[in-house]
Amino acid sequence: MTFRRSQVAGCGSYLPARVMTNDELAEIVDTSDEWIVARTGIERRHIAADGETTSDLALRASTAALADADVAVDELDMIVLATATPDETFPATATAVQARLGMTRGFAFDVHAVCSGFVYAMAVADNFLRLRQADTALVIGAETFSRILDWSDRATCVLFGDGAGAVVLRSAEGDGGAGDRGILATRLHADGRKHDMLYVDGGPSSTRTTGHLRMRGKEVFRHAVVNLSSVVGETLADAGLTTDDIDWLVPHQANRRILDSTARKIGLPPERVIVTVQDHANTSAASVPLALDAATADGRIKPGDLVLMEAMGGGFTWGACLARW
Repeated sequence: MTFRRSQVAGCGSYLPARVMTNDELAEIVDTSDEWIVARTGIERRHIAADGETTSDLALRASTAALADADVAVDELDMIVLATATPDETFPATATAVQARLGMTRGFAFDVHAVCSGFVYAMAVADNFLRLRQADTALVIGAETFSRILDWSDRATCVLFGDGAGAVVLRSAEGDGGAGDRGILATRLHADGRKHDMLYVDGGPSSTRTTGHLRMRGKEVFRHAVVNLSSVVGETLADAGLTTDDIDWLVPHQANRRILDSTARKIGLPPERVIVTVQDHANTSAASVPLALDAATADGRIKPGDLVLMEAMGGGFTWGACLARW
């Protein structure tokens, strides 16, 4: 008996040219490099240029991923783009990427699960491929979070940056075992009762303005460690594996303390955790694919490695995706 798997064929990423250091932030808000690094681990972040949109970032990351996978645009069946900062209310930013890539077949849509968006998008694409409704998928996480920040609020503006990452998934046959290459298991969760802990105070059907990001940091931290460690255990159990089997944990890059606390709670040594938060800050749905691309480019993630991706975001939403590279 054979099973259909979604294998990662290539990765790509893009970061805006402008780099904002902590010292620069200290010039516009009451903070310091020492304060930010001690509490978050963040040293710098990339900021989109005036006129540079989420689809611009997504297009650059997608082009890189397609080249890495050696996949032509006309081979794509679908695009799933995870973002909380779309170019427009509608149409979906994924369709803008589709058009600019020159893709004239298949379908494209956005997924909105904030920082969990890329993990959600991977689960959605995997289902399409496993059910034989598509053979090749482009999965993107792209954000311009700098556009929704209150730059006078030091509790939030120091945490976020802009960027995009993408992966190409291709279907392949396997025997259904944990040794198969490809996505082995995904788990998704949401709890809308936690809305007030992390949200943007605006939208087209309420205030008619975009609004700014608002967050209760301590509560988010507490829920993140509990929820992420729990979903990691669920996902591993679904694949019949344990923490000891993981080669690399690729977490949402929210805050160094959350990364460290989650790794400790699941019993994973810090040297097996991919960390890019110091260079990128929290890029929401883009953070996991940015970290994936960095770790594959420098040779840490290799074919055959067991890679666990996890994330939690506003909503709350959270989830995990386990893949054999």
